[in-house]
Amino acid sequence: MATVRFTSALKRFLAAPPAEVAGATVGEALAAVFEARPALRGYVLDDQGALRRHVAVYIGGEAVRDRVKLSDPIGPEDDIYVFQALTGG
Repeated sequence: MATVRFTSALKRFLAAPPAEVAGATVGEALAAVFEARPALRGYVLDDQGALRRHVAVYIGGEAVRDRVKLSDPIGPEDDIYVFQALTGG
């Protein structure tokens, strides 16, 4: 199963331990996490189910390409990292 990991920026607000989940896409993996911890959803996704503007998701070091439908494929051994992106200047 893939492992979804949340960085400490999100852990400041909610309990977000690593979660081993089944799924074929990033969206399916995140849905499994949100089923167990529904409060995390609002920090990661907007009202339409897309990634929030200041949230980044990486699969094994590569940024997800589909930030709207979250259709990027994942494998059973993948590590998925979710963190708040830094912006500004």
